[in-house]
Amino acid sequence: MAKLYFSYSAMNAGKSTVLLQASHNYRERGMHTLLLTSSFDDRQGKGRIASRIGLDMEADLFHPDTDLHAYVLDQHAQNPVDCVFIDEAQFLTEEQVWQLARIGDETGIPVMCYGLRTDFQGKLFPGSAILLAIADQLREIRTICWCGSKATMVVRLDAEGRIIEDGEQIVIGGEDKYVSLCRKHWSKKQLGPAG
Repeated sequence: MAKLYFSYSAMNAGKSTVLLQASHNYRERGMHTLLLTSSFDDRQGKGRIASRIGLDMEADLFHPDTDLHAYVLDQHAQNPVDCVFIDEAQFLTEEQVWQLARIGDETGIPVMCYGLRTDFQGKLFPGSAILLAIADQLREIRTICWCGSKATMVVRLDAEGRIIEDGEQIVIGGEDKYVSLCRKHWSKKQLGPAG
């Protein structure tokens, strides 16, 4: 039985870089990987997984209503898939996470999901919550707060760089909108040593 993996972190920890490197490792050994990313995230253009350090690859899109079990099986029938990689896994629905678990359980294809654990209010994303509950293997990808401690939380900023405490759970953005902090400085809403 193949496993369902969930690698999670705060923003800007290098999740996409790790995903792209892992896919590259499979491909340089002649294996076929299937890369999927959320239709919500269009920062690098639709259908691209891109890292802040310049790595990028084309990827298929998943939508909230995509049947990922059927999609992966269809792709596997056309060209055998050795591993499935999911970027922005926090945007998966609960049903989609169970579909991905079935892929590993029924086909022997490992599924590696990468995403955020919590939003800017410290709440779990629905996809992350179910992945934390049922994934066979969990891995935290670490990043650091401005103080040097492990960053586990993220704050959202407005256009003037002020912290926003309310709003929609999903607002796409990068370093221009989000800052990763340790829990202490997230609680204090402190973006740096000056406050």
